[in-house]
Amino acid sequence: MNQIDLNMVDWARAQFALTAMYHWIFVPLTLGLSFLCAFYESLYVRTGKEEWKKIAKFWMTLFGINFAIGIATGIILEFEFGTNWSNYSWMVGDIFGAPLAVEGIVAFFIEATFFAVMFFGWNRVSKGFHLFSTWMVAIGSNLSALWILVANSWMQYPVGMTFNPDTARFEMHNFWDVLFSPVAISKFTHTTSSSFIVGSLFVITISSWYLLKGRHTAMAKKSILVAAVFGLLSCLYAGMTGDESAYVNASTQPMKLAAYEGLYTGRTHADLVAIGVLKPGPVADDDPFIFSVKIPGLLSLLANRDSNGFVPGIKDLVYGNTGQNIMGVNAKMELGRMAIADLASYKNAKKAGDESQQAVSLKKFNANKDYLGYGYLAKAEDGIPPVQTTFYAFHIMVALGCLFTFFFLVFLFLGFKNSLERNRWLLKLGVISFFLGLLASQAGWIVAEVGRQPWVIQNFLPTHVGTSNISAGNVQATFFMFLVLFTLLLLAEVKIMLKQIKIGPEEV
Repeated sequence: MNQIDLNMVDWARAQFALTAMYHWIFVPLTLGLSFLCAFYESLYVRTGKEEWKKIAKFWMTLFGINFAIGIATGIILEFEFGTNWSNYSWMVGDIFGAPLAVEGIVAFFIEATFFAVMFFGWNRVSKGFHLFSTWMVAIGSNLSALWILVANSWMQYPVGMTFNPDTARFEMHNFWDVLFSPVAISKFTHTTSSSFIVGSLFVITISSWYLLKGRHTAMAKKSILVAAVFGLLSCLYAGMTGDESAYVNASTQPMKLAAYEGLYTGRTHADLVAIGVLKPGPVADDDPFIFSVKIPGLLSLLANRDSNGFVPGIKDLVYGNTGQNIMGVNAKMELGRMAIADLASYKNAKKAGDESQQAVSLKKFNANKDYLGYGYLAKAEDGIPPVQTTFYAFHIMVALGCLFTFFFLVFLFLGFKNSLERNRWLLKLGVISFFLGLLASQAGWIVAEVGRQPWVIQNFLPTHVGTSNISAGNVQATFFMFLVLFTLLLLAEVKIMLKQIKIGPEEV
């Protein structure tokens, strides 16, 4: 532990965050826009009207541009597990690698097989088969997300595995427990539904710009109607899946729940913070807010399905609460250090051929192995995630999600009344809506990843223990190299997108 270079750890985390956040600019647009392309083409096949074909081909072109550039950042993201996080990769490769392998073999294979037909099969295959190919690309894209999110969810709620004391590795015990864990289900449904919102906002942004410029108005209006319906339904679904995510967090990651609600002292009939400003610095009293608007009892209802249920706060989880049978981090740290010592004793006894001591040490280790990761923490407060970052990211996400629901309703209402062009204020808001969608999507991932710190594997492996034994200078160099590369890729996508948008659907 003393040999860990914390400067290198910080740079490794920064590099992974940089790569993930750039990658996540492209992914939600891919997931959402793929289904919208399928909807537009379905309307073409259903009605036989060439205008729907023109609309479908236009959005497919923009989808293809985004899809191609998004792959590049995703590949680099996976390589970083081996370069900067080799200890993590060694310990969990048997489990973490399985969903990623399925993603490559099954989901990406589906995308690759039908992608060419989708883009180059117009007038070469039947309408029905082309439509089938478009739907398969949409389904394949979202299946890719499923397997990646399953891998991420296992890190946040490690199930279906056993720890092998001989190799110091986690090994998969039950694949179905990993696939169908409550965290995996809630994460997949909430992530994809929020991505559908981003895809819908992308269509509305470009279509609103066309209407403001008086170009391609018929195409823009039709595109908006479909996107607004899809976006509204996705908002309602995202609200349901978000509620389920909070409920799952209450039992699997209570510290994350407490952090994104700014709850320091647990209570029954806990209030939900609708709007709040946290006090800067350490919290010395039970009220961490400068200003807040709260909804009485709602947090207890979300966390326990009971408005009078007890919701533990950060202090309860760190220092313990005997009345609620909550073990504090200090107690877990002691058990974790015992587990580490017993594991070392087991290995030494095995080397010495002392089978009796092996059995004793292994039995003692198994009794405390669930607290293994806590043994690497220096102090109890290290178990607290960055509260302010998690709190504000969560509330930005929720506030924008509520705004988008109202936004889609207004666009849908005015679209059916054929009065969108007369409401230029709404169209101007529509032009920036996609960027607000990206902000909400990024904020959601900040909640998910920052809120689970200090863990790279919840309760078993702290982030600083999972890194590679390389110098901080090496990671710094690649950080800035990736920063330049990703920025160039993003600028390239924006330039190509703008060029295609300027051309419009007629030239597709």
